Amino acid sequence: MINFGSKHHTRTPILKTCKGNATMKITTLLGSAKKKGNTAIVLGWVEEELKAQGHNVERIYLHNKSIKGCLGCAKCRENPDKIACVQKDDAVGILEQMINSEVILYASPVYFWGFSAQIKILIDRSYSLVANYQQPNHTSLLQGKRLGLLATGAGTYENNAEGLFTAFDRIADYFLAQKSGELYVGECGLPADIPAAIRSKAVELARSLVA
Repeated sequence: MINFGSKHHTRTPILKTCKGNATMKITTLLGSAKKKGNTAIVLGWVEEELKAQGHNVERIYLHNKSIKGCLGCAKCRENPDKIACVQKDDAVGILEQMINSEVILYASPVYFWGFSAQIKILIDRSYSLVANYQQPNHTSLLQGKRLGLLATGAGTYENNAEGLFTAFDRIADYFLAQKSGELYVGECGLPADIPAAIRSKAVELARSLVA
């Protein structure tokens, strides 16, 4: 954890040794309703660095997508080798894009100690990507993918955002994925409150995702 002075707090990106400069397909999921809010701005800095490295980056703005809540019907369990969700909405195409990507970056403001509604509903629908969780034959359509998390909030990390990051740790395990980077930018109510030093942390996050 890095603290910027006495006010601004970030959760440090996970840094790894670079393995090469191969172009990767990267999907970023913007879970904020604000296209020019804190989350979108920091996400833009991450994407800018990824594109500068030559990677193929596509952002999905979840707020304008039609995604219904998981029904809990478990019909998707009948065919674990594909997205077998009975609901045919925008979630299916987004999940397909995630499967076809090498890196997936979740970006969300902290709302009520957790993910925003826009991104949480997609996470719930991701139930259809995994079978036999915690069993010897546990499988996932996202197995081996690199996952990252960017979160922003008006409060500190402590007693505010840690539950979201704990959930993300478990989500990565659920997907049999590789957690490749994370960053929390706290105590920033407005874009003007974001410290200049956060941009360098966004660059570090980008580099960790593809290292």
